[in-house]
Amino acid sequence: MTLLDSVKNTFVPIHREGYPFIAAFAAATLFLGYFSSILFWIGLILTAWCIYFYRDPERVTPVDDRLVVSPADGVISAVGPAVPPSELGLGSGEMTRISVFMNVFSCHINRAPVRGRITRIEHKPGKFLNAELDKASAENERNGVVIDSPNGTIAAVQIAGLVARRIVCWAEAGGSIAIGERFGLIRFGSRVDVFLPSGAVPRVAVGQTAVGGETVLAEFGGAAVTPLVRIS
Repeated sequence: MTLLDSVKNTFVPIHREGYPFIAAFAAATLFLGYFSSILFWIGLILTAWCIYFYRDPERVTPVDDRLVVSPADGVISAVGPAVPPSELGLGSGEMTRISVFMNVFSCHINRAPVRGRITRIEHKPGKFLNAELDKASAENERNGVVIDSPNGTIAAVQIAGLVARRIVCWAEAGGSIAIGERFGLIRFGSRVDVFLPSGAVPRVAVGQTAVGGETVLAEFGGAAVTPLVRIS
């Protein structure tokens, strides 16, 4: 490994969305430090956390149309049938929903779970309940991205949480997106739901840790079987 590789592995890139917040934290730290060394150190810790929060690491995504990858880093909080948000136009029938909960220490960059064409993007104002609650899917502020994939229509829904107050989505309806491609982020604790059509077999269990753009959430294909779950 070269010195350059070592530096790249040590210093993870920071997404540009974080620059204003990092600058604000740093400025506040310097201001408070003028009055108190204790406040300076507290501010320095918070600034370091803000830098860590906006990290944007590279990910190795499996390129296979049979696979659905996690749209976010976090913990799998739900796997099962659920009706998708009405504003997405996916009907009133149940689809397979897999939810990934992000806490304030998770990487909050959101990535496309599949490749395809973005047919719809809908933002809906709402509440800011704890994103771990099941009712957060229906009641919280959210932004849905609908993708026409090789295996049918799939939706990734960004959901604001108790602390999160800002959903960012830079994808555009009508454009194409690659599996694992960055499409947005949610600031300070939140959740992403993935709604899948019939034929998708979940490959994760509740409580499992997921890595955005890398962890396989589900698989399409007749040979796929539901995995056994072992709790230890």
